[in-house]
Amino acid sequence: MISMFHALLRLAPLLLLVLAACATPPAAPPDASPQVPEQVSRLDWEQDMQRFAAEDAQAPPPAGAVLFIGSSSIRFWDTLAADFPGVATINRGFGGSEIRDSTWYADRIVVPYRPRLIVLYAGDNDLNSGRSPRQLLQDFRSFVQRVRRDLPAVRIAYIASKPSPSRAALLEVQRQANALIRAEAASQPDIDFIDVFTPMLDAHGQPREELFIEDRLHMNRAGYALWRGLIAPYLQPR
Repeated sequence: MISMFHALLRLAPLLLLVLAACATPPAAPPDASPQVPEQVSRLDWEQDMQRFAAEDAQAPPPAGAVLFIGSSSIRFWDTLAADFPGVATINRGFGGSEIRDSTWYADRIVVPYRPRLIVLYAGDNDLNSGRSPRQLLQDFRSFVQRVRRDLPAVRIAYIASKPSPSRAALLEVQRQANALIRAEAASQPDIDFIDVFTPMLDAHGQPREELFIEDRLHMNRAGYALWRGLIAPYLQPR
């Protein structure tokens, strides 16, 4: 028994080192890549966030502007300012993004601008990645709740998920998702639903090919001209 006691005494320092190592996780190296949180779909967006920060540092956007945010349909709207003359606009689209990505980055590309109106377009990437119409509704609610936490009086206009020829298989789930978000918008103050889905369908209920570039996913000038006419009435101050 005495020899066993002495053996345990000799092992005590080693056991303490092992316990200390288990209790304190090793520090990550300074250049370690961040992990993807559940609320964001891809890490690539950090490059866009840094680009936006650099643009803001060079030319700070005006307070009280109309903020356009969302996926590539916003990202590629390079005539945004010219299409809405007399309206101060900010373009913070990042291609491929989903609604939850705009929610995750709201503290960097929504709240600091103090916009009077947020125009959000996201949804078809979400559905294409497998999210359901009900999940899209929940994602939209989360976006509204996150924004209203810091900007309780801001208006929000949601652009319906657009029909595109390359994603014609999504038409039915898009209809369902749009209907859910339209009903949600109607039940909440200061939320508008902008229906671009219906005007972008032809007489046979299919996406209008003439509104798209060669990839049949992104819009051409005719597509943006259609959007401009549909969105313009919602940009007026209330």
